[in-house]
Amino acid sequence: MAWYTEWFGDEYLQLYAHRDEEEAEGHLALVERLFAGEPQGRILDLACGAGRHSAALRRRGHRAFGIDLSLTLLAQRPRGVVTAGDMRRLPFAAGVFDWVLNFFTSFGYFETERENFRVLEEVVRVLAPQGRFLIDLMNLDSTLAHLREYERREEGERRVEIRRSWDPVQRRLDKRIRLASPGREPRTFLESVRAYTRDEVVIGMRWAGLEVTDIFGNFAGERYGPDSERLILIARKSA
Repeated sequence: MAWYTEWFGDEYLQLYAHRDEEEAEGHLALVERLFAGEPQGRILDLACGAGRHSAALRRRGHRAFGIDLSLTLLAQRPRGVVTAGDMRRLPFAAGVFDWVLNFFTSFGYFETERENFRVLEEVVRVLAPQGRFLIDLMNLDSTLAHLREYERREEGERRVEIRRSWDPVQRRLDKRIRLASPGREPRTFLESVRAYTRDEVVIGMRWAGLEVTDIFGNFAGERYGPDSERLILIARKSA
């Protein structure tokens, strides 16, 4: 069974409880700046999780929709306008969205390059002519430079152990998460993400039919560099 079909449940929500609506509101400062001067249109929050970004967009008056594979995450409040689906086969007609937003390194989940770049093809398909795409990824250079291989912490009565490793052959960052609580058998989950360099993403987007127009290193809108916190690319659907 693929790791992403097991991990995105209640344990994930508990481990990433700090990824909350307040953080999503902070991310949207950059997004709103990018929207300036753009016609109001439909926005897809791709791999929306519990829907915190799409909910924040709707509070600002945008027509935002969310899609995620995890029914557990979609069942969280605020649900809003969401649907379950696989981002390799989006259940939407062609050309219906003016923006597609993809936050928090939700790209690179799949085992093969073909599957991962199928996601970009689907983004292009559902975007309207001249539609725009935002993708928020880990900055690989910075991530590897500061990789914390082992982490252990206590969360109430629960013990969390995390082991991180970099596979240079498969170009994947693997994270094994062991959760132990009194009265329960410990459970171990895997996160495994294909990590891409800036140039790899730019070339992949161009191949799919997207031209990159901006690259940022964080949601404050600072320019991207090797030490940047994130790798955030903005692209437009090619004519």
